[in-house]
Amino acid sequence: MCTTCGCGAGEVKIDGDDAHHGHEHVHADGTRHSHGHVPGAAHEHSHAHSHDHVHGHRYAPVHSNAAPAHSHAPGLGAKRMVQIEQDILSKNNAYAAQNRQRLAARGIFALNLVSSPGSGKTTLLCKTIELLRGRQPVTVIEGDQQTSQDAERIRATGAPAIQINTGKGCHLDAHMVGHAMEKLELPADSLLMIENVGNLVCPAAFDLGEAHKVVILSVTEGEDKPIKYPDMFRAATLMLMNKCDLLPYLSFKVDAAIEFARRVNPAIEVIEVSATTGQGMDDWLAWIDRQAAVARPAA
Repeated sequence: MCTTCGCGAGEVKIDGDDAHHGHEHVHADGTRHSHGHVPGAAHEHSHAHSHDHVHGHRYAPVHSNAAPAHSHAPGLGAKRMVQIEQDILSKNNAYAAQNRQRLAARGIFALNLVSSPGSGKTTLLCKTIELLRGRQPVTVIEGDQQTSQDAERIRATGAPAIQINTGKGCHLDAHMVGHAMEKLELPADSLLMIENVGNLVCPAAFDLGEAHKVVILSVTEGEDKPIKYPDMFRAATLMLMNKCDLLPYLSFKVDAAIEFARRVNPAIEVIEVSATTGQGMDDWLAWIDRQAAVARPAA
């Protein structure tokens, strides 16, 4: 398991490509196994633990008492766990830097969309692509633990999309995204939208090479989400408050949600939107245009 997030070892599929791309799994005894080359990584793996290695980067079910992330693992001290976490994130950041360099070289503006499950990310993304049609090419990388349903929804809008299934993993990492980028034809001066796995915890720690994280908070969730999951809202540049058309039927307090978000991140911007009615969508597209102009080198 990964000591950074506690996600299990499962195979990653990128539109039918069976491989695990760069997410290092660390076992309770401190040994680790990396799938694929990680810059500067030593290949450490012990077969003397409860989790049987199966060739082809597949793993048998784990029947052990491995501790979850950020807790004590038998035989593994707190200092060692911190060291491992730092090592994992350092390797991820090396891949993210490579992704960022490749994107910048072609003037591609990348956003990492993050939220809890059910926030309406995919519906909002489909509406965004529809409104941008004819104005700017959009390509999408979809992240889910299983199924390709969201990628199929994106392709139905006419935008190219590639699906990453993370298996038991609960977030995308920079190596997965880099591999997906290699399989996509990314037009120069375009917009790349990365829809992360629905999770307000682990994606906050993993830089994918994006220009900004955009966190989507649905009004059908609690307004206290920003202070319950502060790392995500601290990492985001923009909060899209989604499903605002439902506010008349809910007890959600908009002002409280914004205040909580700015308590953990005073600089965060907020746009109230509804993909159903179109509320706030012009402001969202204007934000994309402004940020892309800043991120792209002058012609």
